[in-house]
Amino acid sequence: MHTKTFVAAAVGLGLVTLSACGSSSGSGGSTDSKTVTLVSHASWKISKNVLADFEKQSGYKVKFLQNGDAGQAVNQAILTKDNPQGDVFFGVDNTLLSRALDNGLFQSYEAKGAGRIQAQYRVDEAKHRVTPIDSGDICVNYDKAYFSKHKLTPPQSFDDLVKPAYKNLLVTENAATSSPGLGFLLGTAAKYGDAGWQDYWKKLKANGVKVVDGWEQAYNDEFSGSAGGKKAKADRPLVVSYASSPPAEVIYGDPKPKTAPTGTSYGTCFRQIEYAGLLSNAGNPKGGKAFIDFLVGKEFQEDMPLNMFVYPVIGGAQVPPEFVKYGQPAKDPETMAPTRIAANRDQWVKSWTSLVLK
Repeated sequence: MHTKTFVAAAVGLGLVTLSACGSSSGSGGSTDSKTVTLVSHASWKISKNVLADFEKQSGYKVKFLQNGDAGQAVNQAILTKDNPQGDVFFGVDNTLLSRALDNGLFQSYEAKGAGRIQAQYRVDEAKHRVTPIDSGDICVNYDKAYFSKHKLTPPQSFDDLVKPAYKNLLVTENAATSSPGLGFLLGTAAKYGDAGWQDYWKKLKANGVKVVDGWEQAYNDEFSGSAGGKKAKADRPLVVSYASSPPAEVIYGDPKPKTAPTGTSYGTCFRQIEYAGLLSNAGNPKGGKAFIDFLVGKEFQEDMPLNMFVYPVIGGAQVPPEFVKYGQPAKDPETMAPTRIAANRDQWVKSWTSLVLK
């Protein structure tokens, strides 16, 4: 996606070092009862006026600690759970949720306003260890100019991607190190089942799929349709990214294009849901609870689309018109129950690694 904001739009995909920002700085959990520390992946972003509203209304100052990719951030949070870096963790998604829950990362808390969250996003309702915050679709994006130039129809489905017409055109992320890479793998497992997904990846490998470590490299360095890709002389017109990437290309384009230069292959989508939770040994649980309440409030939910390029999960939240105009969520994405992901994820990633990377 695009430079600074596209990192935010990637929904947890940037591979950057730990950084601190916000109303105060430093590391460690909130020992000050007037400070709340949010730990997240690198793609967290909030408008200054919206953050100021929370701080004014709640009386808390907020500190942010951002730690790379979603998988990276979750692993770091698990390693430090006995002495956590903060009070609230944002950005664990449905592909990694069981890892966080099984490791006791969160304590129970039912957010005020949780009743507004649409039913299809709710999980763990017996214990309320996490709260759904946003949703998005991991999908193959295509470079419109490339396909127009070569008079080639863009692929519309997983089946299309293994056809000879698309040989050596696709770049994806490593399923072992990247959230969208894992989501794309799970999408193929949902589509083809336990017996079929490995055969599918054998065909994809034979058709020249390229695998890189993370989203930033795939999108900005390898994908010919991105602003960064054009500068880098990238040669892959297909990339695993998001259904919300095309509107981001328009909104943050410089100069701003009239239409999205990229499109979405909607038959390749996998639904991703992100959650927040109160860390088990939070130093300021009261402040953490107030911040989670804020995350499911209408003001923040309506602020998310143009900052993180994701969709609200509460009923009645409005999505900006330009976000809707240039990109739509998938109408029929592949999905998978968290219990099935939990039971199979690690073995699938191990098998995928042996099959694709060796």
